[in-house]
Amino acid sequence: MKRRRFVRNSLGAGLLLTSAGRAAAAGIRTLPEAWGLQLYTVRSLMARDVERTIAAVARIGYGEVEFAGYFGRSPAQIRATLEAEGLTAPAVHLSLQELRSSFEGAVDAAAQIGHRYLVLPYLAGPERPGADGATGTALVDGYRRLADELNGLGARCRDAGLLFAYHNHDFELEEVNGLRLLDVMIENTDPELVRYEIDLFWIVHGGGDPFDYFERYPGRFDLCHVKDRTADGEMVDVGAGVIDFEAIFAQSAQAGLIHYFVEHDTPGDPMASVRISYEHLASLDA
Repeated sequence: MKRRRFVRNSLGAGLLLTSAGRAAAAGIRTLPEAWGLQLYTVRSLMARDVERTIAAVARIGYGEVEFAGYFGRSPAQIRATLEAEGLTAPAVHLSLQELRSSFEGAVDAAAQIGHRYLVLPYLAGPERPGADGATGTALVDGYRRLADELNGLGARCRDAGLLFAYHNHDFELEEVNGLRLLDVMIENTDPELVRYEIDLFWIVHGGGDPFDYFERYPGRFDLCHVKDRTADGEMVDVGAGVIDFEAIFAQSAQAGLIHYFVEHDTPGDPMASVRISYEHLASLDA
């Protein structure tokens, strides 16, 4: 099998270890029982026909899905569709506004559908620290206050029998006063209350190294978005870029990874994209 390499997102940076070296260092090769799909990838199809889209995803071979909206379907309808196709949905993305204003409704929907994780996927507009113009120490303090709110949401999820997670983009990789903002968040959130969903494209795009995060914060990353990137920063189908997924998955035990969701934010042909990505991941287990 052809081995790919993971490339740092910085001009002139060298290559990290190849997958063979990483796997040898780990002494294990860990792959999930079922690959998952973040349904945001096929949102245009979901908007037309939820049931047909989910059925097509199941036919490709995916065993799990992660929701980003229910497209007018009730939790009972979503649960019935999943059961009909033999799928589970361990996680759902919810905005901070939804978590603040409709937490109980989100919990009720999760119970009906079978979600285990409520995931905050993005900080928009005024929700993001620094939206008020804060810089330097004030910006770092804003991320510490955000971490406090995440701890609170995590505690509410725990009390409801659920888990809470935060999904990164690249803006959290900004360095302020010698501190990466994502590090500020991780170090100020309780591991018992806040998990993380590491988006592999955005970590790399922001100049981070997933192996470094796994080593410094072991066990914090229950979920990941399997999303590929070319050397010049383009988002592509899994297997068409330079991220060494096999090497990353070899560190699953250290990272704490349980669920792996394929995602492509802007695919030209959504269903073709998720099929190509699945076939590449399936080849890793061949």
